[in-house]
Amino acid sequence: MSSKPNVLLIITDQQRFDTISAAGNPQIKTPNLDRLTREGTRFSSAYTPAPVCVPARCAMHYGQYPLTNGCFENNYDMPTDRPSVADAMTRAGYRTHAIGKRHFTPNPQDPRGFQTLEKQEEIVDDLSQDDYLQYLEANDCGYAIEPHGVRGEAYYVPQLSPLPPKHHPTQWVGDRTVDWLNDAGKGDEPFFLYSSIIHPHPPFSPPTPWHKLYRAPDMPLPKMTQNPESLYLHTNYRQNRYKGRDAGTDLRLQQLIKSYYWASISFIDHQVGRMLDTLEANGQLENTLIIFGSDHGEFLGDYGCYGKRSFLDSAARVPLICRLPGRFEAGAVCETPVSLIDIMPTALSVAETSVDNLDGQDLAQVATESSEREIVFGHYQGAEAGIYMAVSKEWKYIWSAADNKELLFDRIADPLELRNRAYNVASASAARKMRDLLQADIRTRPGHEAIVDDSGWIVKAPINLPNDPDAGLIVQDPPCFLDRLSIPGYTEHSIAAEDETGADFDPLK
Repeated sequence: MSSKPNVLLIITDQQRFDTISAAGNPQIKTPNLDRLTREGTRFSSAYTPAPVCVPARCAMHYGQYPLTNGCFENNYDMPTDRPSVADAMTRAGYRTHAIGKRHFTPNPQDPRGFQTLEKQEEIVDDLSQDDYLQYLEANDCGYAIEPHGVRGEAYYVPQLSPLPPKHHPTQWVGDRTVDWLNDAGKGDEPFFLYSSIIHPHPPFSPPTPWHKLYRAPDMPLPKMTQNPESLYLHTNYRQNRYKGRDAGTDLRLQQLIKSYYWASISFIDHQVGRMLDTLEANGQLENTLIIFGSDHGEFLGDYGCYGKRSFLDSAARVPLICRLPGRFEAGAVCETPVSLIDIMPTALSVAETSVDNLDGQDLAQVATESSEREIVFGHYQGAEAGIYMAVSKEWKYIWSAADNKELLFDRIADPLELRNRAYNVASASAARKMRDLLQADIRTRPGHEAIVDDSGWIVKAPINLPNDPDAGLIVQDPPCFLDRLSIPGYTEHSIAAEDETGADFDPLK
């Protein structure tokens, strides 16, 4: 066994912070995440640095905020001129491997420091690019041309997976992780294993019988406030439109969506349990830093919204747990704000190595209050129509340039974020303090003068939706299986799979 601790990084996609039983949700069943919570330290104020997949994962992979690494949206390229966490761990003598979703841009096949990969992505141009799809073909499951669920028009329609549990994409990541831990994970060199699960990202499609684990009428209703649109930014309207959720509210459907979303998380929890059992059986559990987190959250009907792309807690706050005896206190809860950018320095610390110019901090130091960290930031969409966040224990401040709008929440008095206090005279000093802190941080990052000038925020042109309710509905047919969508004598045309939104006006790809 290596003298240096191994690192197992488990990342889910679009999992809210309030989906772990031991973290305060008594209805959801997560016995293995509860175990991690009991045996490790939970960070109760963990935030994504950018509330959408690619920039969140880029920030995590490089330990830098978007304003440092330059990646603000899914259609931005990730940097190539700096070391990633996988690069640094490889150079520190670790065996590095990635399983599942990476969502790297512009080339999803780029290993970005990992020595080996086992690939599973949501939308693939060619079958040869995806190990999971090849697995399905080899196991007579090629009929499942949308194995992660039917996307596009059915994006937020809860659905039973077309695959049995043993072939489900979540199970595949669990299987491959267990197999790798039983093989390469037993070597003499320490390992850094990135196990990345696509679910509970929509479509919400758990396998049978997990889809019956929660019954829709038992599900709590979404969070609402008297005037939810007072909290909306342009991204809320646009997401609701292109994901087909702006044509009316059906509370029973909202409950069913939540039940399938929770079922997907419980199935993930089952895989986490298998990973823990494997480490324990191999005698590696006590010598492995386990980090569990997610790239961002999901509105799930809160305020009448779906999707992410927002710094409200539903979309921006994530679960984050660290377990390593002697380094992270068992059963502890750290309320200091932290970010996904802190994962890289945390892994490098146990590897006894470092990288210059990181924005993140070692989570072990934050948890023991040996860090002076009081605030974390968030950046989304860069200078085009930017949304920016600063969050402390007491306050959260958000600025949207395209809306010329501030949001301020009292995290102590209003933990559900139901009331914007940015324009309340009683909160003026708090708004000014948080605004100044966020603007001061932006000014330290060269090349972003278009965000804030000497007088304050630079307002951007507003972004408006076309009035036609059909304008911009999402399209996500599987590129590598377009030929299998053809029905001779019936289909006369197909929609280009690469046109994710179905209209040119929407940059949120």
